[in-house]
Amino acid sequence: MLTRNLVCFAFAVLITSGQAVAALACERFSEELTIFSEEMPAGRVIAHTADCNAEVDFVIDQNGRGPQHIEHIVYGTGKLPIEYSIRGTSDFGGKVEEWFSSRGNAASWQSQADSGRVADARGRLYLAKDSSPYSLAVYGRALLASKSHMLATIPDGELRITELRQLRLANSGRSELITFYRIDGRDTAPDYIAFDRRGRVFATLADQILSLRTGWEAQAPLLRTTFDALNHARLEQLQKRLGHIVERPIRIHNVRIFDGAARRLSDLSDVVVKDGRIAAVLPSTDRPLDPAAEIVVEGNGGVLVPGLNDMHAHYAEDFGLLYLAAGITTVRDMGNDNSRLLKTVADIRTGALAGPDIVYNGFIEGKSPYSASGGILVDDLASALEAVRWYKAHGYWQIKLYNSFHAEWVKPVAALAHSLHMGVTGHMPAFATPDQMIDAGYDEITHSNQLMLGWLLKPQEDARTALRATAMERAADLDLSSPNVMATIDHMRRKDIPLDTTLSIREQLMMSRAGETPPTFAAVIDHFPIGLRRKVRQTWMPIHSAEEDARYKKAFAKIIDMIRLLHKNGIRLLPGTDDGEGFAFDRELELYVAAGMTPAETLGNATFAMARYMERDRDHGSIAVGKIADMFLVEGDPTQDISAVRRPTLVVKGRYHYFPDEIYAALHVKPFAARPRIFGEMTRCSNRIRCLLTIGGSTSCARK
Repeated sequence: MLTRNLVCFAFAVLITSGQAVAALACERFSEELTIFSEEMPAGRVIAHTADCNAEVDFVIDQNGRGPQHIEHIVYGTGKLPIEYSIRGTSDFGGKVEEWFSSRGNAASWQSQADSGRVADARGRLYLAKDSSPYSLAVYGRALLASKSHMLATIPDGELRITELRQLRLANSGRSELITFYRIDGRDTAPDYIAFDRRGRVFATLADQILSLRTGWEAQAPLLRTTFDALNHARLEQLQKRLGHIVERPIRIHNVRIFDGAARRLSDLSDVVVKDGRIAAVLPSTDRPLDPAAEIVVEGNGGVLVPGLNDMHAHYAEDFGLLYLAAGITTVRDMGNDNSRLLKTVADIRTGALAGPDIVYNGFIEGKSPYSASGGILVDDLASALEAVRWYKAHGYWQIKLYNSFHAEWVKPVAALAHSLHMGVTGHMPAFATPDQMIDAGYDEITHSNQLMLGWLLKPQEDARTALRATAMERAADLDLSSPNVMATIDHMRRKDIPLDTTLSIREQLMMSRAGETPPTFAAVIDHFPIGLRRKVRQTWMPIHSAEEDARYKKAFAKIIDMIRLLHKNGIRLLPGTDDGEGFAFDRELELYVAAGMTPAETLGNATFAMARYMERDRDHGSIAVGKIADMFLVEGDPTQDISAVRRPTLVVKGRYHYFPDEIYAALHVKPFAARPRIFGEMTRCSNRIRCLLTIGGSTSCARK
């Protein structure tokens, strides 16, 4: 067997890079990767392969949580796994027990998300649900072994691999020539992988997580920069193709305009946009329109809504088009890699990338064994104060403090921030309560659970661990009329302290169950690509019994009751998702309605009220002459059914016009609604393409 492996290896290194990668599966070798999160080491992958079997040890330990499991893979013909098992725990400790098995032509599988059987699995690649980054090496080798570099996948869908570029790296006297590839089809964003000349995995990038061959950690910044550049080029091309610049005026005809301040709809109107601003708002008439003079969009009695504001984001470039397709034209970033975020903000402002406007907060965390990375880590008050000054100098709007920040530093940090006209928000520092932080200078509280933990935790309990999620099960027994709860709410009311609610992410964590469609995505999951569809069908919390399951469900209902109570007491609620694809924001609004707000009230809060809160209402938040064109068109009436906001047909953001059906099709998502009828010729000056948009919404293009 060893002789055969050596012969295979000798042959592999003589053929092309892609063929070498494909040839590697039944040899004897080991691969080890260090996992980076927000530029800091956070875990590892160790894979041992021998005689067509691989054992993979995977662990991430970051900020008190992370998946840990063992994978076993058996390879068959074409480097396709014929067995794939995964056992361990997920991010917050939920049980993972997944397997796939192929016998003859048939195959069966079971995962957190689903189970099933296919009668003919020949030539199809199983996509593991709870896999490590090493799964990309498995997929990449199988795809490169395929003549078409494309494979149908199980449960469904398909993957395609594309070679991008090569790069030679040097490290302590060693040299490696690596080849970068992009893998499309698993999710809305592609995955990336780099192989060396022997076909061994060198680095991967998936879901913003970088993994890199152990011993080469010094090359992490270069590898991250290279992956980012490859993805950036892809997104620039998508912006050129999907972001339509209209050179002539565009009239959105026969629409009702939502007034977020008054929380009502106008009579049928026409809105004229010119050079990225609203030039006119006129009553609709039956007089003939002139497509030769202006582009005409037939609104067909639909509703034109000011752009939505997601008040809790951790922005990444890949999210931009998805946010826009959902009608979200502004997000508030609540903590990020500072240099990467500032570059992204600049790229969106210049039009190089598609994306919402970003109002950004400066993330400050204290150094501890539980520290979250990203933003600025500090270990004394002086460095914390300097971080505030740096953020002010770079245009940040607020300061966000995190769990390991020292509670005694909050008062002087808040005082400095306020003197610089910056707000202060965040998690509760370990062992501190919301009431204490409000008195110390917080202007806002981040997350519904961070507020409720002040009523649920014992003084000595440490919320820097996963306890900040698992302790929410105790809310099942919480008496919202108790004196301590009402005292905090009264404190918030007297000092006008809003809550950044993030209900949808709390619902995902507490209400998702393995094999079930979570309520957060019940209305949209059938539109997702296979990877995203399976990712959301899992148990996040470690649930050990039917009683515990029922308590989490009861606890989430208590969160909604708390939101109802806050609203009744006049506490300002800030709708945010803490999620990236844009799909959860509509659910956030639905949960506001479930908590007692009317659809019109909820929509007004997400549009005009949030624009005013972020001091952007001079140009945003309403559809009025002179303001920036910042709006989206829907067919239904979201003032009666808030779920209608799920189906935008046109999104206007300044000079750019986007069709959500076109965006979703490009990102492997089944569109939710067809584009409106458009009359006239739209010229895209960005790449000198003339696009003729016809009544049916189809597009034909020709060079000018």
